[in-house]
Amino acid sequence: MYSMTGYGKGSLSREGRELTVELKSVNNRFLDIGLKLPRQLSFLEDGFRSLLSQRLSRGHVDVYVNYRNIRRDAKTVHIDSALLTAYVEAARQCGKELSLSDDLTLSKVLTLPDVTAVLPADEDQEALVSLGTEAMNEAIDNLLLMREKEGNRLGEDLSARIETMKGFAQRIELRAPAVVEEYRAKLTERIEELLGETEVDRTRLATEVAIFADRAAIDEEIVRLNTHLVHFGELLNANEPVGRKMDFLVQEMNRECNTIGSKANDAELTSIVLLCKAEIEKLREQIQNIE
Repeated sequence: MYSMTGYGKGSLSREGRELTVELKSVNNRFLDIGLKLPRQLSFLEDGFRSLLSQRLSRGHVDVYVNYRNIRRDAKTVHIDSALLTAYVEAARQCGKELSLSDDLTLSKVLTLPDVTAVLPADEDQEALVSLGTEAMNEAIDNLLLMREKEGNRLGEDLSARIETMKGFAQRIELRAPAVVEEYRAKLTERIEELLGETEVDRTRLATEVAIFADRAAIDEEIVRLNTHLVHFGELLNANEPVGRKMDFLVQEMNRECNTIGSKANDAELTSIVLLCKAEIEKLREQIQNIE
């Protein structure tokens, strides 16, 4: 089980090129990738997105990439010959007009504004694709390691809550038959109080109790609730993303609890149902961060 929250970093240095990838992820219904690349590495974007999509299924992932080229051929010097010629011609013309000596030298003219420019050399895309792929995979490995650790912690909490829910379901199952019997006893007592010594119509009484029993029957809901709890427990050990399935099961558990609560004409059952719903809300909060 994996959480959707985590951080991973991958750094690689080879042949004068240094590339670092950082990943930060939080929960999201789908896989949403926010990628920030230096302009000279924009050709890596599709490959990075593909790698992330292959290894992650959900979560908002911010990707930060830093690159440094410290090779001797990393930069080139460009001299604007046309601009330099214009500078020299204008200077000499001015010297003639003002009778000034010509002391122009190469070192001086190269310092004139905009004459020289230091530009990054064209990158070796093949080398950077290899470097970037390795750094990205390392970052994803570290991200998944952190997400797995957090997922295990969440799994332990969810497992404990499921066991608590199973206990509540068992209490509901044990209490349900007593509700009908208590209703029959109370109804009989009430009728006898009203009728005094007049004989009670046992057939009519049995019919009323049967109608109540049918209306208050929660056997099917209990079976479905227990089935959902068992299935949820199985998902805790699944080797695949289970967040969406867990979310669906929690909705179904809540539905069954609501039905039981609406049918329960009993204070003790209602109390247990409220405890169940409180646990379900805690489950719902936790699984929002499960991949």
